[in-house]
Amino acid sequence: MTAAPLDAGAPATTPGVDSPTWPAEFAERYRAAGHWRGETFGGVLRERATAHPDRIALVDPAPRRRTWTYRELDRRADRLAAGFAARGIGKGDRVVVQLPNTGEFVEVVFALFRLGALPVYALPAHRETEIAYFCSFTEAVAYVVPDRHAGFDHLALATKVKERTPTLREVFVVGDPGEHTALADVDGDPSDLPAGPLPHEVAFLQLSGGTTGLSKLIPRTHDDYLYSLWGSNEICGVDADTRFLVVLPAAHNFPMSSPGWLGVLYAGGTGVLCPAPDPATAFPLIEAERITMTGMVPPLALVWTDAAPGSAHDLSSLELVLVGGAKYSEAAARRLEPALGCRLMQVFGMAEGLVNYTRLDDDPETVVTTQGRPISPDDEIRIVDDEDRDVPEGGFGHLLTRGPYTIRGYWRAPEHNARSFTEDGFYRTGDIVRRTPTGHLVVEGRAKDQINRGGEKVAPEEVENIILTHPAVHDVSVVGVADDYLGERTLAYVILREDAAPLKPVHVKKFVREAGIAAYKVPDLVEFVDAFPQTGIGKVSKKGLRSTAATAERQTGRPRRPRPPQH
Repeated sequence: MTAAPLDAGAPATTPGVDSPTWPAEFAERYRAAGHWRGETFGGVLRERATAHPDRIALVDPAPRRRTWTYRELDRRADRLAAGFAARGIGKGDRVVVQLPNTGEFVEVVFALFRLGALPVYALPAHRETEIAYFCSFTEAVAYVVPDRHAGFDHLALATKVKERTPTLREVFVVGDPGEHTALADVDGDPSDLPAGPLPHEVAFLQLSGGTTGLSKLIPRTHDDYLYSLWGSNEICGVDADTRFLVVLPAAHNFPMSSPGWLGVLYAGGTGVLCPAPDPATAFPLIEAERITMTGMVPPLALVWTDAAPGSAHDLSSLELVLVGGAKYSEAAARRLEPALGCRLMQVFGMAEGLVNYTRLDDDPETVVTTQGRPISPDDEIRIVDDEDRDVPEGGFGHLLTRGPYTIRGYWRAPEHNARSFTEDGFYRTGDIVRRTPTGHLVVEGRAKDQINRGGEKVAPEEVENIILTHPAVHDVSVVGVADDYLGERTLAYVILREDAAPLKPVHVKKFVREAGIAAYKVPDLVEFVDAFPQTGIGKVSKKGLRSTAATAERQTGRPRRPRPPQH
C-alpha cells in the first residue's frame, strides 16, 4: 500500500540551512531502490483507516482502558490538527511535546504530522533546563504537557518556560489546564485543513544524546523514517496481528521505530501503551492484552528476566523481545529466552539513523554475542582508526555510516556538523565496533564521552556546567563507570575551592537536582579529589579518570580517588 513516488528531481529535505540534505544522486538512488516510497505519516494513517477502519490501532489501559480504532485515531488527528491550525499553528512550526505514554501523545503527533508542523520530542523526565532550551532553540510556538506526571507539576514548569520564551504562544495540557488550554478543548472542522507536508520534508525533530552539553536536534523526514519503519517490520515479522507493548517512553527513538508503536501502526497492528515498565505493571498487561512483542533496554530486561519465572501472569502470548539502547551483556542475553519463554532479538541503533538487528533466522550464538546487522543493503559501514583509515576486517575501530535513513546533519548546527560528519557524508557515530564475517556488528563501547546510563544518554558537559556554578566548587569532571545493572553509572569527580567549607556527595547531588535537570542526569556517585590526571597537552584526561575508577572497582568495589598529574 504505497503512494506514488516523488518526482526524482525533488529535493531530499526541506531546502535551506536548517537541515542538510542528501545529495541528489543519493536521493535518486534511494527512490529508485524503493526505499523512499513517497509516503507521509498522515497519509499512512489515512490509508490504514480506509483499509481497516474498525481495527483497534491503540490501547491506553490506564487509569481506565481506552481504545482507538484506526478510523477514530484518523478522525481525532484531523480534528485536533484543525484546532491547532485555528490557533495559528502551521506547516514548519515547532511544537515541543512532553507527554508520558498516553493516547493523547499519539493523537498530538499525528495531528502535527497532518499539518506539517514539527513535533520536538521531549521526554517526561526532562525539566526546566532542557525544556527551556528546546523551546528557545527551536523557536517553538506551542508546548504540550500533562498537568502532573509521576508526582511532578508540569503546569508550573510550563508557566516558567512560557514566561521566558517569547515565541511560545500556547501551552496545551492533558488534564486540568490551570491558566493554559485544555487539549481536550482543541477541536476544529477538518474540511478547512491546509495542505500537509511532502514526503521529502522534515517530519519531526528528535533529541540526540550528545556529548557536549544540551541535546542537538535530529531532523527526520517522512521518507527516511518511514523506510526505517517498514524495513524494521520486515525483519521483526510485524504484521496486522502484532500487539506491541510500549514499555519505554514513547518519544524515544527505540520504542517509536524499532519497530515500535509507529512500525506497528504502519503494519495495521495494535500498540498498547504501558504506563510504567516494571513487571508489576507490564506483566498483567501482557496477559490481558495478549501482547506478542515489546522492546526494552538491558537494565529493564534484567529485571524482567529475574521476575518472570516467579510470576503468576500468563506471558505465553509474548513471541519476541527486542533489547537495545545500550550494550547487552552476553551472560544476560543467554538468560532472557528461558526466563520469558520467547525469542530475543538484539538491536543496536541511533536516533541519527542506522539500526542493526539480529535476525529471526540467526543461530543462537549470533543472537547473544552480536548486536545485529543493518536494515538496508544501502547502509554503508566503515570501521576506521583514529586517522580515518579502514581497520583490518574483524578489527575494532570507529563506526562511520551513511545510508537512506541516516541524517546528513543536525538541525541548525553547522559547526557541530563539520565535526560529526565526514566530507563525503558519513556520520561519525562515536561507537567502537568490529564486524564479523557475516556482517554483524559487535559493540565494544563509546569513543565519545557520552555516558549511556541504562539507555538514557548523559552529556558530561551539561552536568559539569551545573556543578561548576556551586560556590564551593573549583572544578569538576563527570565520567561513566561500568555497572552490571545500568551498563554505566555517572561519577562526578569534584575539586573544591581552597576556602570552601566541606561538602558531602549528597549536597552535590541535591544541588544538581534542584537546578531543574532530569533525574537520570544527577550523578550516581560523587568523589572529592585534589586534582585531575592530565593528557600530554594539559587537558583533563577522562580516560585516566575512567581507568582510575575501573581499577578501584575491581580491587575494592568502589571508585578510587585519581592521582594528581605528574609534572
